[in-house]
Amino acid sequence: MDEENELIALRRKKLEALRAKGVEPFGAGFEVSGSIAEVREQFKEGEALRAAGRITAHRDMGKSHFLDLRDATGRIQVYLHAKEVGPELIDLFRLLDIGDFIGVEGTCFITKSGEPTLKVRTFQLLAKALRPLPEKWHGLQDVEARYRQRYLDLLTNERSRAVFEKRIAIVREARRFFEDRGFLEVETPILQTIAGGAAAEPFSTHHKALGLDLYLRIAPELYLKRLLVGGFNKVFEINRNFRNEGISRKHNPEFTMLEAYWAYADFEKVANLVEELICNLAEKVCGSQTLEHQDPDGKIVRTINLKRPWRRTRYHDLVREVAGRDWFEVSSEERRERATNEFKLEILPQLADFEVTQHVFEKLIEEKTIDPLFVTHCPKELVPLAKQNSADNSLVDVFELIINGAEIAPGYSELNDPVAQRQRLLEQAGEEKQKIDEEFLLALEHGMPPAGGFGLGMDRLTMLLTGAESIRDVILFPLLRPKKL
Repeated sequence: MDEENELIALRRKKLEALRAKGVEPFGAGFEVSGSIAEVREQFKEGEALRAAGRITAHRDMGKSHFLDLRDATGRIQVYLHAKEVGPELIDLFRLLDIGDFIGVEGTCFITKSGEPTLKVRTFQLLAKALRPLPEKWHGLQDVEARYRQRYLDLLTNERSRAVFEKRIAIVREARRFFEDRGFLEVETPILQTIAGGAAAEPFSTHHKALGLDLYLRIAPELYLKRLLVGGFNKVFEINRNFRNEGISRKHNPEFTMLEAYWAYADFEKVANLVEELICNLAEKVCGSQTLEHQDPDGKIVRTINLKRPWRRTRYHDLVREVAGRDWFEVSSEERRERATNEFKLEILPQLADFEVTQHVFEKLIEEKTIDPLFVTHCPKELVPLAKQNSADNSLVDVFELIINGAEIAPGYSELNDPVAQRQRLLEQAGEEKQKIDEEFLLALEHGMPPAGGFGLGMDRLTMLLTGAESIRDVILFPLLRPKKL
């Protein structure tokens, strides 16, 4: 039997001993004076307070014991002495372990070292931990174990816990930002008969009662635009989307987006809004518009400057900067050859000409851009739901916001011409005409006001604001293969 199994066996014996004494190891509620942080705020010598939490440290001094009690808000020291609690509770105490939850009632006092401490009058076992926690200072060393057993990662890794506390604050502050500007938060369907609003492979399912094949949404866009038709001029949704595609450092099949639509605005006004939003979040959550990303040893490896105004440059101009001033004048065959031989990119034979250029853009521009960059006026083939540019019908009025080598947010002047929209969707669908969302086109035919809209990847935004290197580090429970038992 290995050491961990021996410890588990010992804890189970203690569990049996507790029950033999008539003690319920998984107790009921316990009235507390507040969270541990609130108990520390109320702390006053001689005051009687009640606190509950997990035992995370034990210092045995013979007849007296010092414990660290923790919850999500902090730690407090408790002191237990045999003379104070009596033999019955001391016998019970000997059956406790690191990781157990207890509730204590005690008197506040300050130790000689200046530590605020509760002197225990009585305590109650609230939950027995049958497995030991990872060693405090090392936590979970196996990266996959950190994702699979996130609860242990949060218990033992302060850096990980801080990332998720920031994520919670980012979502809260983003919601407040939009509400303060008159946007209405709405909810749209996750189960959809046609997966629209983006070019992506959906997850499929089936509804038995209606006999319907359904899809998990890949984007909420087409439903949010229906609300513009219905007279809601400013709407946003913080939503879960699902795409049946690969997993990488920047991609998880289930992810969170913030999408917003603003009637009578255009992509330029929306870009201003996104710029203001991210700078606001950086100030509120990080305390600065200068982000310093650190490695696990605390060394600064990258500095990102979010201070406004952000650079805005046209797509074609950026491509010319890296691929040559004549890139769009040469033949498609020469573009393909240059991308392959000069830039050492893998160009598959089935890629269309605009996709070859996009591949160059992603590898030579997007991945190398650190400070914020709005890429504007993209080819219409890339964005079938955006309004065509009035001066050049090969382009659409859009932006792609790139920060730290990743697209953070695309935004458009939304296409509200139902005839042009139908044609774009037909071109996107190819032979699969059944993929056209006729209900959405019907809504457009009733009239949608001109509008600007954008989608912001909340996972990637959290990576940016916390310095996390992988999307799995900012999703509490990322998708993993089932563990073989």
